[in-house]
Amino acid sequence: MQVPVPRFLIPSILLSTSLLWAQQSSSTAATELVGLWGAEQMFGPMVRGELILDGRGGGMRARIAGFEVAVERQKGRVRFVLPGDKGEFRGRVETDGKVIRGLWIQPPGFALNQRYASPVELSLLAPQVWRGQVVPLDHRTSFYLTIERGADGSLPAYLRNPEANWFGQNHYDFSRDGDKIALRCRQQPLRCYDEEGTYDAENNRILLSLVTGAPPLQLTRRAPALTLGFAPRAPLKAPYVYQKPITEDDGWPTATLTEVGIDPKPIAALIEKILNADPAENAFNIQGLLIARHGKLVLEEYFYGFSKERPHDMRSASKTFGPLLVGVARDRGYPIGPETLLYPLFPEYKSFANPDPRKQEIKLGDLMNMTSGLGCEDHNPNSKGSENYMQEQTEQPDWYKFALDLPMVKDPGGEDAVYCSSDINLLAGAVRNVTKTFLPEFFEEHIARPMQFRTFHMNLMPTGEGYAGGGLHLRPRDQIKLGELYLRGGVWNGKQVISRAWVMDSLKVRANFPPRPGVDFDQDHGYGYAWHSHPLKVGDRVFRDYYAGGNGGQMVIILPELDMVVLFTGGNYNEYPKIFAWELDLLPRYVIPAVRDAAKPAGR
Repeated sequence: MQVPVPRFLIPSILLSTSLLWAQQSSSTAATELVGLWGAEQMFGPMVRGELILDGRGGGMRARIAGFEVAVERQKGRVRFVLPGDKGEFRGRVETDGKVIRGLWIQPPGFALNQRYASPVELSLLAPQVWRGQVVPLDHRTSFYLTIERGADGSLPAYLRNPEANWFGQNHYDFSRDGDKIALRCRQQPLRCYDEEGTYDAENNRILLSLVTGAPPLQLTRRAPALTLGFAPRAPLKAPYVYQKPITEDDGWPTATLTEVGIDPKPIAALIEKILNADPAENAFNIQGLLIARHGKLVLEEYFYGFSKERPHDMRSASKTFGPLLVGVARDRGYPIGPETLLYPLFPEYKSFANPDPRKQEIKLGDLMNMTSGLGCEDHNPNSKGSENYMQEQTEQPDWYKFALDLPMVKDPGGEDAVYCSSDINLLAGAVRNVTKTFLPEFFEEHIARPMQFRTFHMNLMPTGEGYAGGGLHLRPRDQIKLGELYLRGGVWNGKQVISRAWVMDSLKVRANFPPRPGVDFDQDHGYGYAWHSHPLKVGDRVFRDYYAGGNGGQMVIILPELDMVVLFTGGNYNEYPKIFAWELDLLPRYVIPAVRDAAKPAGR
């Protein structure tokens, strides 16, 4: 029987029905967008390629990428600057005149907002004509949006940026209203923001403004199994097959895992764990895993679109090069070492803010141990001396002066380390001042070249000098050489790069860091000359490691008892519980047990 409807209820019922239909229609339209969407962009300077220095006819001219400018020559040194701050070259002519070694300095860009110095070697092409290749640092930025269909009818979504992990573990609710789309944070962590965009139905694209100051990104549909950057490998489900690393001209001899006494099965299990990681959780955003044992490279695996020729940001793992620079300078007779007082090395500054007699007691060894006493705690968001604050402020572009002006918060020395990037950067300033050499040039001559680095990209401070607090980009095969150098007592490929005495002093645990908040398994965290150290328990044995560590999962790990070096490169930036677990969990669970010698009781 039909029940009559009062007239005054008809409009409200029709309105409710209309709203319900609109909601269902909107939900249906949103469901159509379930799946993976992606956008990739490559940022890099336009000036690159062949560089010609032509000294015929008296004056020297430089030609590159359509520019032609005059070159300054003075006592074997050559230098030119392109107009419009498009690039700069600094070099020197070798004694025989056949080679010009130098550094190309690329300008700040959209994605890389600092200048970088990269090595360039020019060879004699004709009398008074030299030719070389400029290869600047490029930056790939990828964004992936995954929209899923929840069992309750919801549309959970998450964003991934493998290069910088801008969105971390943020999860969203996706919705669509016509051509408008929205991502609303499901939780409210510190770095989660709602996102809004549009859907271009005609071209089947999602437009999202995820990069400040850039046009909206145009995300297109992707097949997850074939999307490098989102998938660890393409195709996603391809079975892992171990391959011996290829021997190249970079100084690394290679061998198989079994040839150096490593069981391939636990290593394969670790690789499978990386390959099968849930992208929604992003727990194993490991982008590179390399292992060397008995002086040979035996494992070389890359994921998420990274490769052996793609330089990887070492972040703070490159801090360890700071003390290495000091040791190299000392070995070459310069008056510098752990006992050298800091402030007298900077006579160019007539005075310092926050005067304190304790400043005159700071030694370079205190900087290397991060026990300077200066108020520069990186992990304290309220610290006015943190690396983030220093790099974001614009009042003082000279970061040496910025650090030296900081107040003292405790006496220098002692065993309580405070994580401070400025401590390590000041080491490099000390090396610059005692050697009177441009830091990238000193690095190229005394570290990169003898260690057969194929290239490097050193980030520079606003003043144009090299920055040692982190951010050096190296190929992974060159990164792992840092660990091998210290494992071999300062020798790389038969050449003594740094003295054995310096290596032994560097690896001594002199200070300690407290466990990081939220990382309850970070215990007994020792620190040497920019080398972290942990004891790793495996069965009834304990192995002490030493590692250069950086945000995101950059770890060069030395295991002296096993004569082994392990390298992780990764993209879990600012997710410290995850990246610490790579060293403290994955290493003792998969890598160390794979070493047949590690299975033997200690002392046998």
